[in-house]
Amino acid sequence: MTRNKLRSKRTFAEAATGFALGAVGGCILGATEDPVGRIMSAMTSSGPLKPVMVEVRAVGALGLGTLMGTTALTTAMTSVIAGVVLAAVTASVFVAFRSCTVSHKNSVGLWVSAGTAGTLGTTVSGATFGKAIEWLVKNYGMVGILGVLSLFAALKPPLYVLFKVCWDWGETCCNQRSNVRSREREHIENTEWLQRKRVAVKIEQSILSIEKGGSTRELDDRTEWVTEQREREETERRKTEREEAKMEQRTIQDWISTVVLNYVEFLAFSGIPMTAVTIVTSAFGLFGYGNHQSVFVALLALLSAIAYFLLKSTNFKFWMLAGCMAMFATFVVAMLTLHAGQVVVTHAMRMREAGHNQSRETISAQMNYQSSLEAVNAAFFAAKLCQLGLGATVGGTLVRRAAGEVKVIVGAALVTVGLLAGIEALATALGDAGTAGAMLGVVGAAGVSVGAALASATRWSSRLGTWGTAGGLIVGALGMGKWHLVNIGLQLPVAYVFAMINPL
Repeated sequence: MTRNKLRSKRTFAEAATGFALGAVGGCILGATEDPVGRIMSAMTSSGPLKPVMVEVRAVGALGLGTLMGTTALTTAMTSVIAGVVLAAVTASVFVAFRSCTVSHKNSVGLWVSAGTAGTLGTTVSGATFGKAIEWLVKNYGMVGILGVLSLFAALKPPLYVLFKVCWDWGETCCNQRSNVRSREREHIENTEWLQRKRVAVKIEQSILSIEKGGSTRELDDRTEWVTEQREREETERRKTEREEAKMEQRTIQDWISTVVLNYVEFLAFSGIPMTAVTIVTSAFGLFGYGNHQSVFVALLALLSAIAYFLLKSTNFKFWMLAGCMAMFATFVVAMLTLHAGQVVVTHAMRMREAGHNQSRETISAQMNYQSSLEAVNAAFFAAKLCQLGLGATVGGTLVRRAAGEVKVIVGAALVTVGLLAGIEALATALGDAGTAGAMLGVVGAAGVSVGAALASATRWSSRLGTWGTAGGLIVGALGMGKWHLVNIGLQLPVAYVFAMINPL
């Protein structure tokens, strides 16, 4: 009976703890809904939308959709990887130059410095990309965006090889410098040398005393030997601890290197499928076939061929899965853009049947407006899902790495709150595009907390703990998100899928 009561108390305690952790992750996700909605309203106003409306005539609705989708997803992926790399570099330097006697796994400084660097890197890079895209669209239009995307896709593989070489070189330098600066090792070696020297001197003194027929002072010698034995044991203990800490340091460094190289490989290759689709559809539009059915046929054929070869690969990797998902997300954005223009045509036909005729210029202007509006909305939402998913992947990986659910969930939530406050204060200086890019970085930071909460939900010993975590996540997200059922309902499944993926 007592055992059942203890089991019940433990189960309810797990449920309560899980609900609290889930609520933290859910609340921080819901807290991003209102700021993201405000910046989207600002970006889709008449002023910022004019350059996009001009370009829909050049590349067609499908071309505009694929261009906007690929640009948004590439920005999201690049900013997340920038944050991951910056966090990894910070953690690697922290581990390399920290004393080997200190455990790194539970070091608060390690997680705080790496987490802060990662979120700031994602947010700052997102704001920078937002401003750069705005400048390109205003000065060079969608043709400039297409050229930059093509160049970036071509440069990423060789840059990945260059980064890998530089990372290996930097890691070697850090290891060498950390070994040179390891005072603890020198201290232990000096202590051992002094102990050996004292023992040798005492043995010589004892031998000389015995040869001379003198007293060996057995009691004093016994006390000295006991003291020497304690010192040797203490030195051996410290040496063992240092070796264990050094092994832990090496393990963490190896894991950091694995994470960095996998994520940089993801950045180098995952964007190629959707960029190829964008180049094909935009080329059709530039040559005057933007509204022709052949564009849709070519788009479907290219999607099917790329997805088939990637998914049938014998060496299937995370970037292949993410590349297929990004490619199909771009296709969805393109279809929504095309559908928005067709809705205008259908509405005009119904008005004509009712006796209200509209000129072709009016219908064309409305089509361009609706297509541009849908392209921006859908592309931004796809980028937000991408940021959330990649952040959830990081959070889930950290929890599975035994980094500590509470530290990851609460830490990421606190950093997200700080970023939200900072962006609100700097919104005027950043502008609409910069604020939008920075807000995507904030969504990525919130995704870390959500992903960690979702990953922790599967680690409880009872189903009640899992249900409590999931319930807290849903309630917190809906409550703080002002009950945006559609947005939250789409984001949580995406976060769950990515949180369960092992990118390594």
